[in-house]
Amino acid sequence: MKILIGPGGTGSPSIDGLKERAKLGFPCAEVEFTHSIYMKSNKIAAEIGKAAKELGIDLSVHCPYYINLLSAEKAKITASMKRILVSAERGHYLGAKYIVFHAGYYGKLTKEQAFEGIKKSILEMQAVIKKNKWNVMLAPETTGKTAQFGDLDELYRMHKETGCAVCVDFAHMKAKYLGKIDYKKVFDTMEKFKFRPLTCHFSGIEWGHGGEKKHTPIVDADMRELLKWIIKYKLDIRLINESTDIIGDAIKANKILRQLYK
Repeated sequence: MKILIGPGGTGSPSIDGLKERAKLGFPCAEVEFTHSIYMKSNKIAAEIGKAAKELGIDLSVHCPYYINLLSAEKAKITASMKRILVSAERGHYLGAKYIVFHAGYYGKLTKEQAFEGIKKSILEMQAVIKKNKWNVMLAPETTGKTAQFGDLDELYRMHKETGCAVCVDFAHMKAKYLGKIDYKKVFDTMEKFKFRPLTCHFSGIEWGHGGEKKHTPIVDADMRELLKWIIKYKLDIRLINESTDIIGDAIKANKILRQLYK
């Protein structure tokens, strides 16, 4: 069992930021392309990836927020797929295994129609990834709003039918289910995923009737409970902190983990 905990974001400039994260003892981090794919070339990505490997930091990538594989406009689906694929290309050169993204919004579609639409896009993107020999896995993320595709059952089925990875965001699930997570069901499902290590997100979360409102600092008791379940199931897992204090809360989570091992 190996539990890696690190922050969302690699700092700026990226290599110096990675060095700072290494000094703080973080074994993993997520490259955030959430607002733009700011690495403009594969050469830059390869340089950052080499530095991360030398520093012992395992990377993943978060794609831009501007993605909707269920848009009523075909051009927006095409643009969304392009953003994911460019992220995947950079991820390959970064040495980042997982390419995380929010897949889309149901809109007027039924859940089954939404599933089939996203499945089609994932299969098409996986074909491009295979053709280019990019060493990455697409990882649609569990989402926090009721209007968004991506509860754990949907993504487990997507994993079974396409072979994609899944990013389990515990804060999003808490918001989507209005504060209640069936941890046993979640971990029984995660145990069945055929990829390791599992890649996950955590943070504090504020929610309302429609689910997620905003990320907040972590709650120590919630973090402790989550880590106890991970230890109980003996899972290889990487946990990326997406709270409003990405460094401080990642340090705190590592401290709680050390306490649980005493």
